[in-house]
Amino acid sequence: MSNVREATPADCPQILELIHELAVYEKEPDAVRNTVQDLENHLFGADPKVFAHVAEDDAGTVIGVAVWYLTYSTWEGRHGIHLEDLYVRSARRGSGTGTALLRTLAQICVERGYKRLEWAVLDWNEPAIKFYDSIGASSMDGWTTRRLDGAELTALGTEGAAR
Repeated sequence: MSNVREATPADCPQILELIHELAVYEKEPDAVRNTVQDLENHLFGADPKVFAHVAEDDAGTVIGVAVWYLTYSTWEGRHGIHLEDLYVRSARRGSGTGTALLRTLAQICVERGYKRLEWAVLDWNEPAIKFYDSIGASSMDGWTTRRLDGAELTALGTEGAAR
């Protein structure tokens, strides 16, 4: 069984290691630009906007991570949690670690009156989809995730700006 707790600054090297493992799993091994310093600044700085919980084994080794941030529903008038990343080391999958991490986030939602716990999953990731289905998560059919980044983000963000 795994113990889930709020991450601490000392966990950042292991969290980054898990982020790299996730990138390999998601077929983007060279995409991670994050650093231990970035994680420390963003998770534990003066005004954090992102949060993390870790799961550790009996020896205290971090075996899973949930990185999340708050959202806001204009319809509900309440906050929610967006789960940016959920990752469990491959050797520990099926042990209840992912469920324990999600249960912790669901408990935070319930305790704080948040109305939603949401996340995205790659459409090819059948094991994850089956796992999410098994805990009762529903698919947001009819919604498509959109992203603006790189040159397009810069172009839109600087369009019409004083030069």
